Amino acid sequence: MPLRLVFMGTPEFSVPVLTALIGHGHDIVAVYTQPPRPAGRGMAEKKSPIHETAEEFAIPVFTPKSLKGEAEQAEFAAHEADAAVVVAYGLILPRAILDAPSLGCWNGHASLLPRWRGAAPIQRAIMAGDEETGVMVMRMEEGLDTGPLAMAEKVAIGPDMTAGELHDRLSATCADLMVRAMGALERGQLDTVPQAEEGVTYAEKIDKAEARIDWSVPARQVHNHVRGLSPFPGAWTEFELGGQEAKKPVRVKVLRSAIARGSGAPGMVLDDQLTIACGEGAVRLMRVQRAGKGAQDAAEFLRGNRVEKGSVLS
Repeated sequence: MPLRLVFMGTPEFSVPVLTALIGHGHDIVAVYTQPPRPAGRGMAEKKSPIHETAEEFAIPVFTPKSLKGEAEQAEFAAHEADAAVVVAYGLILPRAILDAPSLGCWNGHASLLPRWRGAAPIQRAIMAGDEETGVMVMRMEEGLDTGPLAMAEKVAIGPDMTAGELHDRLSATCADLMVRAMGALERGQLDTVPQAEEGVTYAEKIDKAEARIDWSVPARQVHNHVRGLSPFPGAWTEFELGGQEAKKPVRVKVLRSAIARGSGAPGMVLDDQLTIACGEGAVRLMRVQRAGKGAQDAAEFLRGNRVEKGSVLS
């Protein structure tokens, strides 16, 4: 028989997983997600993607700020779920929540654990230059992504793949894997093995301060930095734009880059195609976004902004 599930998730990454479980006939009795938060120019409260999806399917939505209180824990237990599926929810699950479903709480995590435990595994894998990542389903316990592993699916990371592209690939993979995992759980055939003790790394949340490009490092590292932060929050640098009399620094996000030939002082503009020297080698900026403007290909950006060869980006 289909499982009686509570689904817990928040961002767009989680949506394909929820809809796949619904499509395969599981009974989603409740959805838990982060509370609506101010967003946009008017700072009106906006519901999470999972919240909006659950409402489309007329599934009850719960948005507690914490699950540590007795009232919240009693409310969760009252769902009498067989299992909980957790994908990028954003809250720590205390022991009372983990123990409530009869068949446990199962997390879909976007890395090959124990590598990249934590909040930003997609971005960190690309920024580190990893050539492979994946999705894993694990039975949750109180530690940070430390639970025993049930299923895994590997995904190759292309040399120019951005975090946005990898996000979409892993989201679809997670949906397929979680459906298979819940099917096995339904049949009583979802076995687990402990995580390896070696190879543990942590994917710390991306800090806005680290988004600035450091041109003194090798080109490959700059390239990985750019694609790991694309499209959000976006790696950035500063150009001095305008005529000789009115040059001023302008922040520009770099959304796509490519390894290029060339050398020079770190940050030096080497040609009229936005090839920039790094500590070793060079990168070409392929797609950029000036502050307050839309994203543009480099050629379009250069038609409206004069960037002098030999100038140095700060």
